Amino acid sequence: MTVSAATPSKTVLAGGGEGTVPAHVAIIMDGNGRWAKARGLTRTDGHKEGVDAARRAVEAARDLGVTCLTLYSFSTENWRRPAGEVRDLMGLLKQFIVDDLPRLKREKVRVRIIGDRENLTPDIKALIRRAEGETKMNSAFTLQIAFNYGGRDEIARAARAVAKRVQDGVLKIDDITEAQLSEFLDASDVPDPDLVIRTSGEMRISNFLIWQAAYAEYVFIDVLWPDFSADIFNKAIEEYYGRERRYGGVGGKAE
Repeated sequence: MTVSAATPSKTVLAGGGEGTVPAHVAIIMDGNGRWAKARGLTRTDGHKEGVDAARRAVEAARDLGVTCLTLYSFSTENWRRPAGEVRDLMGLLKQFIVDDLPRLKREKVRVRIIGDRENLTPDIKALIRRAEGETKMNSAFTLQIAFNYGGRDEIARAARAVAKRVQDGVLKIDDITEAQLSEFLDASDVPDPDLVIRTSGEMRISNFLIWQAAYAEYVFIDVLWPDFSADIFNKAIEEYYGRERRYGGVGGKAE
């Protein structure tokens, strides 16, 4: 089911029952390029507007009572884009950390970056360590940025780490369980997402949190990412409220 920007929103209550706000929301931020093209702008212009939309999403998530927000900003497949666009995306991450870190620290936000860091440049790695190190004790809200991230790549890296432990004699093959493998994922201490939102009207998961989102609810929004707002976020939460999460069981509505 898709959510339209034109649909009027209602006030979201953070109370109990079926209206309980999802603790962890993850967003596939899609549509920067199409937004820019429709306005005769460059793709980089679209990405800059997308950063502002990300700021609005963080503020909206906190206002709604969400305690963890994960934003998909750069995938392992995005390296296939033109070199200039990749360079600009790297620059935007750096600018975001430099410009927003002081405010995030003041507001007790913990920053986490998930994804493969091996092939990132030293300056990007240093900024990631700084952002995580300076906010690691914060507990009011967790902001995860998926950067150079791919769900399959994450699982493969976790599998290699487990295999190394087996090779070293620390683990036996029969000891490998879902819980054991989960410990080697990028953010094993963060709860799985309850809700995954994708903007731009596309209806696919694009290799995002494919392990963690196994039982998440998905809401696909027919709005390009730079136009994302608190009202649209609110409407996605309302859509989530109408779902019945059964986790493979029968559920309360079954006859």
